[in-house]
Amino acid sequence: MTDPKPYPIIDSHIHLYPSSEISQLAWNTDTTSPLHTQHSIDEYKTATDTPSNFEGFIFLETDRINDLSKGAEGWEYPIREIEFLRRIIEDEPREGEGHGKGDGKKCLGIVPWAPLPAGEDGMREYTELLKKRVGEKTWDRVRGYRYLVQDKPKGTMLSDGFIEGLKWMGKEGLVFDLGVDQHSGGKWQLEEAVEMIGRAYEGVEDENRVRIVINHLCKPNLEIYNPTDPSFLTWRNAITQLAKFPHTYMKLSGCFSEMPPALKNASVIDICIALQPYLAVILGVFGPSRVMFGSDWPVCTVGVESEEGAWVKWKQVVQKFCWLTSLGDEEQIWIWSGTAIKAYGIKDLV
Repeated sequence: MTDPKPYPIIDSHIHLYPSSEISQLAWNTDTTSPLHTQHSIDEYKTATDTPSNFEGFIFLETDRINDLSKGAEGWEYPIREIEFLRRIIEDEPREGEGHGKGDGKKCLGIVPWAPLPAGEDGMREYTELLKKRVGEKTWDRVRGYRYLVQDKPKGTMLSDGFIEGLKWMGKEGLVFDLGVDQHSGGKWQLEEAVEMIGRAYEGVEDENRVRIVINHLCKPNLEIYNPTDPSFLTWRNAITQLAKFPHTYMKLSGCFSEMPPALKNASVIDICIALQPYLAVILGVFGPSRVMFGSDWPVCTVGVESEEGAWVKWKQVVQKFCWLTSLGDEEQIWIWSGTAIKAYGIKDLV
């Protein structure tokens, strides 16, 4: 493999949080976890080694504690998360939060939490409150919303309120980031995701259909390398159906978390070979213009023992895959940055 060309890179999926707000994260309760410490801009810059072709990142909500039953009172922690992003974007660093002057230029987009099950009225109320709390400059970076469904009960994403919320987002030009988990959650999550999109598009004119960015390949079980295994076939069928919807995109991200320890610490080429059945399906059904690079930093770092770091290693995996599949310059540009620009509508910020 020759040295890869320095295509412009946009990391379409990262999480940030200061140490002062770790207690607001619903999942981050293990004080011994490597994630139970600050992961902010300073740490991210160290992890990426800030290559010269790095254009910026898309911030994804970190699943802060929320309570839909309490209305606006239950939205407080997710809104505080965007106020943290506002301090980055508006160059108003607080001591110890891990960011400084100028760091906000690399934040090309924000995808906050939102109460999708609350329907159109709830989404509108939440959006108006968010706009007031964070101001115009930060709101202009908000490209869409995520309500993580991978840990929610069956039927959540098929509820009338959820579908209504998605249709409202489409009319407002907001993107929905979809996070489902076949590995831990089960195949029903894939089946509901397909039905959810079909219902969200039903009766909606094409220009008002919500764009949906699918996270982490839908988290398949990457301990399975056999393309004839029933679990793989279930995943492949669902991915093929998801790709048939005209406004769906896929993030090439989150794979380290679904690998067994031996694989995530294997060589880059061995990882590529193991992932080849999955990556080939993604590229085949979505095409480069609907696939985007993402790191899932800092989650990607857990259990990865690598001198260069997990972020750099995942970038090398994607580079190797692009080389093995003989992708041309234009196709690689789509994966490294073009698809993210198109899906999130961030052309003016790059």
